[in-house]
Amino acid sequence: MAARRPVAVVTAVVLVLEAAGIALLNWILSVFVDRQQMSMAGLKTHAMSTGAWIGGLVFGFYLLFCAYLALRCAVRDRAPGGFARAVLISCAVIHGVVGAFTVGLVGWAAFAGAMVTLGLLIFTLVAYGEPRPAPRPAEPDAPGAEPSPAA
Repeated sequence: MAARRPVAVVTAVVLVLEAAGIALLNWILSVFVDRQQMSMAGLKTHAMSTGAWIGGLVFGFYLLFCAYLALRCAVRDRAPGGFARAVLISCAVIHGVVGAFTVGLVGWAAFAGAMVTLGLLIFTLVAYGEPRPAPRPAEPDAPGAEPSPAA
């Protein structure tokens, strides 16, 4: 497949942009929680604000790591190893679940964005799958080949 390298690079770029967006969104949420003195079930405002910021950073770093793995596939033009494949599969599953939630909470545009990212991840995983060797027909006159029953 000739398109697998560019798609893996595009996947990495999209994941980097998504990581920046997630970190920015969680930073904005933490600022709103702090300034409006929001609290939930007696939890302190500072704890909620810090939790939102740390959660955004952790998820952003996870997406950056997935982008690194996709970019490494593109540069090396090889399938990811077992651990890298598992991480990319988990990223695809997360995008599927997030896409299902965003339809009702955010709208169809956010759903489409999550599904585009999911499609890029799936294509990257499938395009770099293990190649199946083509079966070669056995030559009847080859040394070591068994004689055919008709002979």
